[in-house]
Amino acid sequence: MRIAVYLPLLLSLLAPLGARLLSERCEPRVATWLLTVSALVLGAASTLSLGLLAITGLIRIPLLADLGHWSVNAVQRDDPTQLSVAVVAGLLLGGAVLAAGRMLWTRARSLAAAAQQAACMPAHDDLVVIEDETPDAFAVPGLPGRIVVSTGMLHLLDDGEHDILLAHERAHLAAHHYLFVALAGLGAAVNPLLRPLAAAVTYTVERWADERAAAASGDRARVARTVGKAALAAPRTAGNRLPGHALGILGHRGLPRDAGPVPRRVAALLAPPLRHRPEIAAAAGAVLAVATCSIAEATHDLHLLLELIGV
Repeated sequence: MRIAVYLPLLLSLLAPLGARLLSERCEPRVATWLLTVSALVLGAASTLSLGLLAITGLIRIPLLADLGHWSVNAVQRDDPTQLSVAVVAGLLLGGAVLAAGRMLWTRARSLAAAAQQAACMPAHDDLVVIEDETPDAFAVPGLPGRIVVSTGMLHLLDDGEHDILLAHERAHLAAHHYLFVALAGLGAAVNPLLRPLAAAVTYTVERWADERAAAASGDRARVARTVGKAALAAPRTAGNRLPGHALGILGHRGLPRDAGPVPRRVAALLAPPLRHRPEIAAAAGAVLAVATCSIAEATHDLHLLLELIGV
């Protein structure tokens, strides 16, 4: 437990490197899955690490030690964790639980509101056109989901670009991209070190939808022009008008025209499609395996400690 319990926390420091590597080198669908699973596993593992460390502090409390039939003197002698570390871990654990609860509540309310809004939208098939000269387009999850496009966006794009826009938004709904964004955000909520992974997911779901649109149209260059054209015409405040869980061609919650992800998406579309990189997937899997095994080892060590100090 002296080392294993800290490994998930240390592995979380690799999040910026992993986010950049997966989002730029892996095929977007695979990258989205790997980033989301990594955020969830490392978030859960780091939370369990804090919990195990906090327990080593709790068993030093005489009342709790009596309830568990543990010797306080034996705890102080055999526990490898400093009391100050256990206290800090307990405080961080409390913050992580509160952050996760708040995030889940906010996301659940947002998703319910989006589903209700989608159900109330009159649509032709899944398309809703709103009278607004501001170029905007986004997908609203629901049963069924809706694609919302402003008249300003329709006037901006030609017929072929309309098809690309709809293919992009339908890809968001078909692949349930809002769930990937939400789950990665949950991992980042319990462990702020994982925020780069969550941010990368908001980028890779857009890349995933771009690639689906490119496959449907058969013209990667035209999809790149459509993405760039829509982004250049979008106002800086576009992202503030989107409902919760909405995803659109401008990016998650709308990207201002000078944001880095849009030029990166355009450049990726103008380049050949990325191939599957099994070595990168294997490296990500190895990191998650180490985190999982370290938690299992630390839990086993804590169990042995509790048996050792039992009276």
